[in-house]
Amino acid sequence: MVKYQDETLDRTFAALSDPTRRVLLARLGEQESLSVSELAQPFAMSLPAIMKHLDVLTDAGLV
Repeated sequence: MVKYQDETLDRTFAALSDPTRRVLLARLGEQESLSVSELAQPFAMSLPAIMKHLDVLTDAGLV
């Protein structure tokens, strides 16, 4: 049986539960060298809000 660290999985799934973060990851998967402002362009939210989403993805080890 494989043992997972519950905390790590919880953080990963919590990060992926938000549709904005999933779109950000998809965009980064298509083009890795996007700036934060380029990533934020299709969203109707502030750069600080995008940064918070990126922080969650980073804390989960996804970015």
